[in-house]
Amino acid sequence: MVNNNKSWTALLGLAYRARKVVTGEETVIQAIRRGQAKLVLLSDDASNRTTKTVTDKCQYYGVPYIVCSDRKTLGQAIGKAERVVIAITDRGFGDKLQSLIESNHRG
Repeated sequence: MVNNNKSWTALLGLAYRARKVVTGEETVIQAIRRGQAKLVLLSDDASNRTTKTVTDKCQYYGVPYIVCSDRKTLGQAIGKAERVVIAITDRGFGDKLQSLIESNHRG
């Protein structure tokens, strides 16, 4: 789990404004199946069913995923209500977000 960190949430907000983000379980699963998702962010308070469904799809299609923060933080980062799962559809944003979140997790 990753705690709130302004650098990665700010970048997530920027990716959202650049229209490189999809949200919602069904939309994210469609993006994974189509090969559009480059990184999936899953809230640590997602239901067991949602967690299993999303992580299974990510593993099957080879999409990296990170369990991070909570649904409120994910939603606030993109200026929306609570979000349980978010997919980044741009390789550059996905790689940078992954490195920021992982470095925050290690630190």
